[in-house]
Amino acid sequence: MDRKKLISLAMEARAHSYTPYSHYNVGAALLCDNGEIICGSNIENASYPATVCAERCAIFTAVASGHKDFTAIAVCGGADTERDILSGYAYPCGICRQVMREFTDPDKFIVIVARSVDDYKEFTLSELLPNSFGPENL
Repeated sequence: MDRKKLISLAMEARAHSYTPYSHYNVGAALLCDNGEIICGSNIENASYPATVCAERCAIFTAVASGHKDFTAIAVCGGADTERDILSGYAYPCGICRQVMREFTDPDKFIVIVARSVDDYKEFTLSELLPNSFGPENL
């Protein structure tokens, strides 16, 4: 897995964010098991609950395109004025973590949060969502 490429694509995806309210742009790059990378960006709505995070945008786009097996995701987020190096790490929200859980093995799926292609942290989904509830629990 080329982490720098994945992070770079997530950074590029931020440019497609629609954030007229928060001005906080997030991009995500999802690595499918077959090597294809699907990107997503956050899309806000005046009715705030209708907003979609970048991670879910990428996952839903991938699933709608026929993919259901994923290896990793890179997430980058920051103020819309920030460019190459972001001021902080944008960790996936709880809803995004649960959606990731639906389609992945939490002990193997890698979540990368990055400020730049050289400054990032890496976790398994299990580390970010311990004791999770998944399809096998039904």
